[in-house]
Amino acid sequence: MTLDQLQIFIAVAKREHITRAADVLGLAPPSVSAAVASLEREFSTKLFHRVGRGIALTEGGKLLLDESRALVHRADAVKLAMREFTGLARGRLAIKASQTIASHFLTPRLVDFHQAYPGVALVVSVGNSTEVVEAIIRGDIELGFVEGPEEEFGIPASQSK
Repeated sequence: MTLDQLQIFIAVAKREHITRAADVLGLAPPSVSAAVASLEREFSTKLFHRVGRGIALTEGGKLLLDESRALVHRADAVKLAMREFTGLARGRLAIKASQTIASHFLTPRLVDFHQAYPGVALVVSVGNSTEVVEAIIRGDIELGFVEGPEEEFGIPASQSK
């Protein structure tokens, strides 16, 4: 069973017709029939009664339809969440800054960032420059702001740029 097969099944069930579902999905009717037949083989049950030129769901088909809709809906939610996350529409950013930078430089920039990306939770902490560097090294934060020469923190100037 694949997500594509379930989406095809849902389209067929909604239209109660293979050809109409195929037209909406942009697929050939034999491909749609094959997807439904594959599900029927997998579950060892008929999903549709053939009624004249149309079809109607069996009890097993009704059960699969309910479950398929829930699963496809959840898969769509996962896709949306990942698109939002990778597009900075959602997520978390941990920042630590030294006192001076936090007091005089960072606040207006954080406000601008939050306005541009309201779905990203900002977790901000303040410490001395050594604490900021240590937090970066430990992986506790994603972004750190310090003042002073790089060499003071054991970072060669050639690696800091």
